[in-house]
Amino acid sequence: MVDTVDFNATASGQRILADDKLKELIDVLGRYRLGLNDVDADILGRAYEYLLRKFAEGSGQSAGEFYTPGEVAILMSHILDPEPGDEVYDPCCGSGGLLIKCSLRFKEKYNSDPSLEPLKFFGQEVLPATFALAKMNAFIHDMEAEIALGDTMVRPAFLTPQGALKKFDIVTANPMWNQNFSQTVYENDAYNRFTFGYPPSSSADWGWIQHMYASLNDKGKMAVVLDTGAVSRGSGNAGSNRERDIRKQFVENDLVEAVLLLPENLFYNATAPGIIIVINKAKAAERKNTILLINASKLFQKGRPKNYLPEESIEQITNKYLGWNEEEGISKIITKEEATRNDYNLSPSRYVAQNGEDDTLDLEDAIVQLKEAEEERNQADEKLRTILKEMGVW
Repeated sequence: MVDTVDFNATASGQRILADDKLKELIDVLGRYRLGLNDVDADILGRAYEYLLRKFAEGSGQSAGEFYTPGEVAILMSHILDPEPGDEVYDPCCGSGGLLIKCSLRFKEKYNSDPSLEPLKFFGQEVLPATFALAKMNAFIHDMEAEIALGDTMVRPAFLTPQGALKKFDIVTANPMWNQNFSQTVYENDAYNRFTFGYPPSSSADWGWIQHMYASLNDKGKMAVVLDTGAVSRGSGNAGSNRERDIRKQFVENDLVEAVLLLPENLFYNATAPGIIIVINKAKAAERKNTILLINASKLFQKGRPKNYLPEESIEQITNKYLGWNEEEGISKIITKEEATRNDYNLSPSRYVAQNGEDDTLDLEDAIVQLKEAEEERNQADEKLRTILKEMGVW
């Protein structure tokens, strides 16, 4: 019995199987499953994702630098729901999981119809090793992707020939939460990104949001995963607060479409729950001047070492967003005026209570606010010293 085939075998000096026939054979083998109906068509890609997840589980909090839980990425892909020809961008792409899930969602929705214009993917990653993971991930999933290496906040990679930021149809991201960036990053920006204001050095959350917003075209939509404090910090404080003041402008300009509160202990970089903020430059008419808040904090199942969102929870949350409807204990639609009355606090748990829970500030958010207050005090002290020197009393 012959158990191997020599595709380079020759007869009378000629190859038995010519290159064009070999290509045809490979195409046929790739088109049919050969009876392996129980094997996923994307088995290689799924195997790579499985290895990344296992690596993340063993990496502790550092895994948050490159890995977003698969079910969170799937939920975001359903919310963003890419259409043929869309260009999808992740400015801090890690291992590329959010881009991959958008690709898989597109193929699932359109049944890999070859007549449709494919998606194009763009990502940037600051860590060289993680950049290599993203490149490999895109290759294994057979995606048309440009992955760049570099610091997006300092030197974004995707620009127009004129040097402006390239605009995309969809932006999806999970940046590191509450990153520390020097104010010079915002003050010396050459790309007109931070027009709503400079975030505090203690948390770059609204710096990332402004970069992503500036990277959207006129009909673009973005979904970003952040720490829960991004939608509540500064609300209720006397005087100004930079995060709240930036958030205020996004609300007043009717850009925030939805905020989703996720369960705790999903992410590898924190046990605290995260939120997904959806910003849409082209809200549907029926969604104008309103914001959908979804409290999905109880829609999880226990897992080891992390909790996870089961398929039925992903479907439930997706249906609430796409259907734009309210359900007691799960979702609520608030008006822009209601958000204003609550001093631009967009935390879903404030509006959609479950089991009497409150919206108490957690320790991480308290630390961020303390650092911001210290920074503002130092700036005030510096201004005072300057004035006193000018007066000759210092």
